[in-house]
Amino acid sequence: MKNDSSIWFSSSTFLLLLLLSWIVLAGNASAHFCAQQDDPLLMASTLGGVHDSQGASNSADFDELARFAVDEHNKKENSLLEFVRVVKAKEQVVAGTLHHLTVEVADAGKKKLYEAKIWVKSWMNFKELQEFKHAGDAPSFSPSDLGAKKGDHPQGWREVPPHDPHVQDAAQHALRTIQQRSNSLLPYELLEIVHAKAEVIEDAAKFDLLLKLKRGSKEEKFKVEVHKNNEGNFLLNQMVPDQS
Repeated sequence: MKNDSSIWFSSSTFLLLLLLSWIVLAGNASAHFCAQQDDPLLMASTLGGVHDSQGASNSADFDELARFAVDEHNKKENSLLEFVRVVKAKEQVVAGTLHHLTVEVADAGKKKLYEAKIWVKSWMNFKELQEFKHAGDAPSFSPSDLGAKKGDHPQGWREVPPHDPHVQDAAQHALRTIQQRSNSLLPYELLEIVHAKAEVIEDAAKFDLLLKLKRGSKEEKFKVEVHKNNEGNFLLNQMVPDQS
């Protein structure tokens, strides 16, 4: 039968091993957390999801981020891309904010789209380009693209893809204007661009859109006509509820 000293020794050894195991596990967890802090893309997979940023195409802050991304890419790749505009902006909470931008650039006169990810920690005045990859050629509205001719209305109207950045910008402008004209405290949400047509006359464009919106639990459709002038400014020219 074991004496008291051997029992005490066994118990002490067990407690010591248990303590060492806890220290190792705590160290691994700390190292994993530190690794996440150093990798915003890893943090993004465990924290908040990606969501739309408000006022993307008109925000000077997003323009500044996009210009930074283009400049950093140019330095790294020794290229000469020129910033044109921010097409779309989303963001994600990490250790700071991970901005997901779709940026239109000019490459030797040809417009292209790039997807950029910029990590920002504003309290540290920290900004870093995480990713900058080519996403295709930017659609360009011109009379030849749309088959439109000056004064050729309505024959000049042509179906265009709802996902086109120009169409998306026109729809977002219409959405904001509809919200401003509404007396409801509930915000409108764009569910779908059901169909889109456009006509180009010289440097201006007109968009004829059918939008499906949601306000609270109610879904509504609106027929809208949005004009874009040669300075790039949008104007909602017509808005009619659609009962179909």
